[in-house]
Amino acid sequence: MRKVLARRNILFGFLLVAFIIVFEIILARLKLPAWPAFMVMVSFFMAHEDPGTAPRILIGGLAGIACIVLLGEFDQAFDTYLGAETSKLIFVGIFVYSIVLLKDVIPYVFNTYAFLFFLAASIASRAPNPEPYVWMGVELAVGGIFIVGVIGINRIVDTVLEQRDAVSAVRSQSD
Repeated sequence: MRKVLARRNILFGFLLVAFIIVFEIILARLKLPAWPAFMVMVSFFMAHEDPGTAPRILIGGLAGIACIVLLGEFDQAFDTYLGAETSKLIFVGIFVYSIVLLKDVIPYVFNTYAFLFFLAASIASRAPNPEPYVWMGVELAVGGIFIVGVIGINRIVDTVLEQRDAVSAVRSQSD
């Protein structure tokens, strides 16, 4: 119970929720989809908030969403000859195999984030009026802001707690 109610968690959670609410409102007013940016945030949390993973998340995510555009082009070129289902399966097979083959060669592009964002974008593309180029912009711009925001919130929390501990130490020395 102590760990759940740790000062760090309380302060971080409060600031994170405020950050999320502000960006939900901004994105809603701009009529932009929030899901690509929040997928970046969740991916960053899953990567233990390691700033070194940011390029892989952002570039891999962008590549995954871009593959939805490529899938459309691939379908147009081959579904007449192969059928829609076979055409899609071949594209997905090539994409997944490319990730396996190239993950160590071009890890920023071919990674699990690319596949994750491809899956999410393929689901989102079934909604009316899919806008993959908008998704890519939101993923890069707002997703990047989210990563910087999480790093910033962590720094704010660390600074506040360090100052609190310093004040407590001075008070205990004067007693």
